[in-house]
Amino acid sequence: MKLIRNRLLEYELNPILTDYLAAIIMILFIGILCIASNFISKKIVLRVITHIITNNKFDWDNILLERKVFHRLSHIVPAIIIYYFSSTFPDYQHLIEKGAITYIIVVGLRVINSFLKAFNDIYLTFEISKTKPIKGYIQVVQIIVFILGAIVIIANLMGESPFILLSGIGALSAVLLIVFKDSLLGLVAGIQLAANDMVRVGDWIEMPKYEADGDIIDISLNTVKVQNFDKTITTIPSYALISDSFKNWRGMQVSGGRRIKRSIFIDTNSITFCTEEMIEKFKTIQFLSNYITSKEQEIAEYNAKNEINRNNPVNGRALTNIGIFRAYINQYLQHHPGISQEMTLLVRQLAPTEIGLPLEIYAFTNDIRWDVYETIQSDIFDHLFAVAPEFGLHLFQNPSGNDFKNMMGQIGGNMRSRETDYPS
Repeated sequence: MKLIRNRLLEYELNPILTDYLAAIIMILFIGILCIASNFISKKIVLRVITHIITNNKFDWDNILLERKVFHRLSHIVPAIIIYYFSSTFPDYQHLIEKGAITYIIVVGLRVINSFLKAFNDIYLTFEISKTKPIKGYIQVVQIIVFILGAIVIIANLMGESPFILLSGIGALSAVLLIVFKDSLLGLVAGIQLAANDMVRVGDWIEMPKYEADGDIIDISLNTVKVQNFDKTITTIPSYALISDSFKNWRGMQVSGGRRIKRSIFIDTNSITFCTEEMIEKFKTIQFLSNYITSKEQEIAEYNAKNEINRNNPVNGRALTNIGIFRAYINQYLQHHPGISQEMTLLVRQLAPTEIGLPLEIYAFTNDIRWDVYETIQSDIFDHLFAVAPEFGLHLFQNPSGNDFKNMMGQIGGNMRSRETDYPS
């Protein structure tokens, strides 16, 4: 600065004007130096770094490049130059130094923030990230870093030690607890969710309270995002997964089988003992021929052993159409290619109701995909609805308008028939 001023005075300029010109020239020089350093950092240094990163065998450093960690780091260079030349302006040196340091801190916070995001992205490339997400912890670190950065910036502008401000935070702890209540609850919930392995990204969960029914797509410090099957997204507070109940379908997904638990209702008036004609007919059914033969032998031996009089069908043991139908369903499921034979498979009667006798199928498909599961389930019940009449069974259904219409048509037909038989 003095050198420039002395050079200008050699041209016999006004001393006051010389001071202004010297300051302007110095500012232009510093500005040009900052622009040149920024150009060198971005156009040369960053390009060299980018070339090295893109041409090596590692993938994690590409993420650092995508998150612009090095790009933001380059912004520190001009601030260092300005700080170095602050002594050139003695009257404003203190103010310039504070401004430069503040800028360096802000840039440093942005670099740390980008690095933490890059670290999370790198972690997501590992398989363990699906079971142990760290996004919530990263967000906690980000909050702490920004709070400490804000304290350092304020302390720098005030010209005080950061520790003085930190000592005063104790008095504001109650306020901070209120302000960061959700974050603190989310942090505690995140630790519990991770420690107990309650949810993972990709899990299918149901939470009726929040109308959530779909796959988890993101777990953060404060929220868990669920993409419902209608493609809407429900955001649930992390601590709600601890305080409220929800259903996680991961066990079903891991097992490889999806449960079918559905009943058909049999009209009890159609349940009867099997006649000889019915038994002979049932023997022609592929899945029942061996069963009926062995069952007939077992029943005959039991009745003979106990000297039971079979002239009355009430005495002893006998085959029923509902029992044979139940055996048929069991055999049908055991031979069905879409039903898992390693998991529970049973056909059972539930307690009779006013709408008939529930015959429940309890089995598991060997494919958990929704569309495949629904297809298998529908195919099974399509078949059962169609074959039930072959066993002399009627499926219960509340009468519809069409039933009443047919009934009234029959009544009208009978009345017309009587009028014909007995003319007036």
